[in-house]
Amino acid sequence: MNILLVLPSHLQRQGVTDEVDISELELIEAAKANAQAFAPLYERYAQQVYRYTRTRIRNEDDAADLTQQTFLNALHALPRYKSRGIPFVAWLFRIALYTIRQKQRKERITVSWDLLPEALHPQGEEDPEGVLLQQERLKRVEVLFEKLKTSQRELLMLRFAAGLSSTEIAAVLGKSPASVKKQLSRILHTLKEGYSQYE
Repeated sequence: MNILLVLPSHLQRQGVTDEVDISELELIEAAKANAQAFAPLYERYAQQVYRYTRTRIRNEDDAADLTQQTFLNALHALPRYKSRGIPFVAWLFRIALYTIRQKQRKERITVSWDLLPEALHPQGEEDPEGVLLQQERLKRVEVLFEKLKTSQRELLMLRFAAGLSSTEIAAVLGKSPASVKKQLSRILHTLKEGYSQYE
């Protein structure tokens, strides 16, 4: 199975909707039978995987390469995929997480606020004073973010960069959804408390 996956130009847009009426299981079964039929699954999840990968990798080209590698790994593993109550997107993000961790072991990359693409940063006002205030706010959040444990940052990246639900994150990390919700709630509360101390 040799298939070249290239990030489509629509990855630059936010919020691509899926108009395909075919069920995901049908797409998976078709892709198992024919590698070329993997394209709809790639189109459905490429943006999510890329955004998540981009939060972990220093530059866009490497993030695009790792996104492609994630999908190639998924395509290779697809014949062994069985639902078993785990959503396909969670299975895919397990592969993404493994692919990223392999690269990080080689290069010792850590999750950092600086790795968040500017497109994922909150937008501030246009006037110079508003821009300055926004930069100060972002610096505060960056300081708080850096104080978090790597596992806490990972949860935030999966939730907000990848856009996964608590249930999907739980399946990716092998935790219960209740545990993920509780951890996310605690992390956000900690960030909020820390941020309010600057006020």
